[in-house]
Amino acid sequence: MDENKLLGEFLRARREATSPTQAGLLDVGHRRTPGLRREEVAMLAHVSTDYYIRLEQGRERHPSERVLESLAQVLDLSPEAAAHMYRLAHPMLHPRRAYARRERISPDLLRLIEGWPDTPALLCDRLMNVLAVNSMADALYDGLQHRDNLLRMIFLDPAARQFYPDWERSARSKVANLRAAMGADLDDPRLTELVGELSVKSPDFRRLWARHDVSSKAREVKRMRHPAVGDLSMTVETFSVNSSPGLQLITLLPQAGSPSEEALRLLGSIAVSRSGTDAKVATEDPAPAAERPARRTSRR
Repeated sequence: MDENKLLGEFLRARREATSPTQAGLLDVGHRRTPGLRREEVAMLAHVSTDYYIRLEQGRERHPSERVLESLAQVLDLSPEAAAHMYRLAHPMLHPRRAYARRERISPDLLRLIEGWPDTPALLCDRLMNVLAVNSMADALYDGLQHRDNLLRMIFLDPAARQFYPDWERSARSKVANLRAAMGADLDDPRLTELVGELSVKSPDFRRLWARHDVSSKAREVKRMRHPAVGDLSMTVETFSVNSSPGLQLITLLPQAGSPSEEALRLLGSIAVSRSGTDAKVATEDPAPAAERPARRTSRR
């Protein structure tokens, strides 16, 4: 990832994803390329076409606040996507963060999610590496491959397309969440390794990563299809763990009194009948993420 071209790559991707109608232009029919033309963006943002082309090519890397504000309006960026664009344009104003090889999980936090017998819960880092799950989450994702990382799971496991009936929406959401979580720190070697692996192995990941979507939804509803209990509609809530920056707690809750709640209760019964081992604890010197199993808490 060439840091000097990150802003230009973002602008090009968002331009191609913005329709003339979104920008307030008359849609005259079929276009050879998707989205807006460079000259249309330049006109609407009140800059010269040459200047805008230099932005996309990475030859102009210091746009003014006025230009960035105009581009955010033209490209119909969400507040979060606009903030991401500002970080790419002014990386020196956002110091790089230092990251340990992996986040530390306190015993109290593990005990907390162990105490939720009816609520699937996961602890993940910013790269969506799954560091711990409780027994309900273990049962929910049972049978899926690449459970060490939510991105690997959805893009590299063929069964994920059956597990997520709305696969495209779920996959796009995870990729947008990854960009939001990483911000302008796109040269993090762990991110480079993960993006490289997924880009080689999954054309769908390459396609969605190239869109430069940015969104960190703290709450969304997802549909899942579990082989043992059938369809589930779950509200996914994501919380930041203040005591461990970068760590996220993800919970999945069905609507009270819904068929999904009954199905999850049945899944819990199945999990209890299969349970009989203590927690799996990761070593202090873990293997690479692709080889490391997630820590699983035990049901008490």
